[in-house]
Amino acid sequence: MNKDDFNSKLSLPKEEMQRYGYKIIDHIVDHFETQNSKKPVTIASREEMDSLLTEDLPDHPTPANEVLDFIMDQVIPNSSIVSHPKSYSFVPGPSNYISAMADTIATGFNIFSGGWAASPAAAELEIVVMNWLLKIFGFPTKMGGGIFTSGGSMANLTALVTARRVKCGEDFSKAIIYLSDQAHSSNIKAIKVIGFKKEQIRLIPTDLEFKVSLNKLKNVIAKDRLEGFQPFCIIASAGTTNTGTVDPLDEIADICQEENLWMHVDGAYGGAAILANKGKKLLKGIERADSLTVDPHKWFFQPYEMGCLLVKDHNWLSGTFSEKPEYLRDIEGNESEINFYDHGIQLTRRFRALKFYMSLKTFGLESFRKAIQYNIDLAEQTEALLRKSTYWEITSPATLAIINFRYHPIGHQLSEEELDRINQNISKKIVDSREAILVTTVLQGQIVLRMCLINPRTTIDDIKSTLQQCEIYGKEELALITKEPC
Repeated sequence: MNKDDFNSKLSLPKEEMQRYGYKIIDHIVDHFETQNSKKPVTIASREEMDSLLTEDLPDHPTPANEVLDFIMDQVIPNSSIVSHPKSYSFVPGPSNYISAMADTIATGFNIFSGGWAASPAAAELEIVVMNWLLKIFGFPTKMGGGIFTSGGSMANLTALVTARRVKCGEDFSKAIIYLSDQAHSSNIKAIKVIGFKKEQIRLIPTDLEFKVSLNKLKNVIAKDRLEGFQPFCIIASAGTTNTGTVDPLDEIADICQEENLWMHVDGAYGGAAILANKGKKLLKGIERADSLTVDPHKWFFQPYEMGCLLVKDHNWLSGTFSEKPEYLRDIEGNESEINFYDHGIQLTRRFRALKFYMSLKTFGLESFRKAIQYNIDLAEQTEALLRKSTYWEITSPATLAIINFRYHPIGHQLSEEELDRINQNISKKIVDSREAILVTTVLQGQIVLRMCLINPRTTIDDIKSTLQQCEIYGKEELALITKEPC
């Protein structure tokens, strides 16, 4: 075939595909090898990106290597490196090379992972990996089940739709759902998306350790029952994004059992900590949940996108989401052959299980245990470092690899407004320097710096160098307020 024939079939000659593929692999390997030496932060305005990337719709072909070079020269360098050792903010995405290659296989072979008939091996592999997770979290492997999703947001949404059907049936006009003021925002989004009104949501205050107040929770449930409402679900956090805090899961499970409520645990961030000794103790009671969200693309070190929902009874999912359109009548299979489009919202699904399977098989669960334990220990080392300093104040101690602190030097009388301004500007300066991704959050009305240390390649030296730079910026900000030299 000539070039025009290949183009019209959206194809490339074999040798060109090989050269092109090898070139991409070389770029990815180089990224994994050199990312630590690069600056993790990219800063660009919309105007700058418009100027760099906006172009007319391409009607005619461009050489493949020319397009690839453009992406590697202009797009990738203008994206922050969330797998960088100094990417401390939000929830970093450490990823790993094996899983990245597994995603390449899943995409390259374009495997449809929605139904058994189209890809029985993909469906079976998802069942296998799901059973591994059920075992890790103490869920029943015989009746339990789940589904891999794009992330925690979709997993939480899937869980709440299921809980609503099981507990409320068709009429949820008086149903009430409970969650703490530290619960992840995706839960509020999900509650709104599935049709609940603001008046049906109860945000329960947390205590000084940012755990949900059990007494206030019990009081609100009792009041709702007396007023004729239908309490149906409690969302407990297993590792909040702000502080890593775990709600008292065993006690919440007791309340759910007494009140006949659905217990959903949002462990999107902290669930993986069950593999570490300290994490397992904090997560005691997680096995009593009716449903559990975990995000492999967070602390199980998978590339985006990969969330997961586990449930005690897989029939809850099929009973909620199964539809029988006539165009699927020939591929239903028997009851043991799971069609995952019956277990969630998506019909068309990518083969997400492959990357988790291949990385677990390649590195072994013990390697994941060691990496997670290392992260927890690293956060505690960071806390000890901060406590020995005259510049820093701990606002929330190291919990599941998250620590919150603020610049508050001893010997200076500063107002809360001044402290807020100093810490906000420290964050701005460190990000503007592009040396680290370190942003703020708000705890008990205070602006604080927050580190999430789930990258197994982050070292205590990385943290020390970042804190030293932050101290320089803190002294600069302090001098502006006190009029004293730095």
